[in-house]
Order: sequence, then structure tokens, then C-alpha cells
Amino acid sequence: MPKLYIGNKNYSSWSMRPWVLLRQAGIPFDEVMVRFDSFDADSEFKRAIGPVNPTGKVPVLVDGDLVVWDTLAIAEYVAETWSDRQLWPADPRARARARSICAEMHSGFTALRGNCPMNIEASLPDTGALIWRDKAGVRADVQRLVDMWSALLQEHGGPMLFGQFSVADAYFAPVCMRLATYALPVPPHIAAYMDRVRALPGVKAWIDEALAEKDFLDFEEPYRLSAAG
Repeated sequence: MPKLYIGNKNYSSWSMRPWVLLRQAGIPFDEVMVRFDSFDADSEFKRAIGPVNPTGKVPVLVDGDLVVWDTLAIAEYVAETWSDRQLWPADPRARARARSICAEMHSGFTALRGNCPMNIEASLPDTGALIWRDKAGVRADVQRLVDMWSALLQEHGGPMLFGQFSVADAYFAPVCMRLATYALPVPPHIAAYMDRVRALPGVKAWIDEALAEKDFLDFEEPYRLSAAG
């Protein structure tokens, strides 16, 4: 059975993607939680993950003697190894588009990611309103998401971006978390898609476990001094 090494569920958006993909697809795996303490070279986190992954980061998938790091590489390996789950769209053109938007998420949306770090436990609408007012890059990133998701939902008819659940929905699940935490404004049909993603059993399980962690890590919290504040 493969092992998936992840970080804190409340904060680790990159860990969320392959975990949700595996869980939602019904693929058995062992979870290895490597909790964040800091990202310094001598941190417990780095000492634990360093022997597993040469980059010193999560997530990491270990399947026998094979080590796969980088979320997109893990998604590709899972989709190929469990091809019966059809985790990419069957149509070649749709599959190419799904890969394109995942790659765009992988390397883009830097304003949204930088200004709105994932924090599932938090509710930060006031912070989100200030970010929305002051950060043109965030507004542009959200508009790109609205345009992308709207086109795909219209073309494929929902309920997910390519009809049925795929790697693409797992890839954008942390974005749904960010948009909800900071209450960034989106049209009703986009909010409805976000609700459907969050209701997926694999995503709901991640959210529930994130809420149960109760870890407050100040270096992951640019907007709060405590979990209550």
C-alpha cells in the first residue's frame, strides 16, 4: 500500500491535493503526518521529511521503492497506476485542457496564494475585504478562476469541472478553501461549485480532520495572533 507524507491539514494546500485525489477515488493509502514546527534546516519537520524527499517538502508518495514528490507528479502517477478510476477526462482534448489548468494552478495564481494562505479553521472575511480592496493581483487571480470555472462548467455541464470528479477538482479544492476563508466575492454559480467541491466525501474528510487538529502555527498565521483572534 502506498504511503502519502503530508503536512498539517489546516495549512498545507499542496498536501491536500493528492490526499483528496486518493481518498475521493477510493484508492487505499497510509497517511504519514509530518507536522510543521518550522521550515528551518534543523526543524523536526525537516529532519523527518529530509530522508524521504530530497527537496525537504511535502507531499511525498512512497510506493514500494519508488518515491514521487511534487503534487502534479503524484497526480500523474496515481492516474496512470489506477487508470480504472479515470482521474483525467477520457476525451484527449478535455484531458489536455485539464492538464493545462492544473499546470496553471501549479505555477500561477501567486497573488492569491501569497496573500490568502490556506487556513481552513479560520474565518477572515474582514481581512479578505481589505485584501480585495488593496490587492489588484488577487482580484485578477479570482477573475481568472471565475472565467475558467464558468467556461468548464458550462461546457461539461457540471457538477465538477469536467463533468465527473477529476484531478482538476482535487487541484482546485484548496482554492475553494481560500475563497471561503477570506469570503472573496464570486458569482452564485461559482459559489455553488465551491459548495459541491467541499461536500465531496474526500474533501469533507480533509476539512473535518483539519478542524480537529487545533494547531496554531504563528508562522502560518499572518493575520491572527491566536486561534480566537
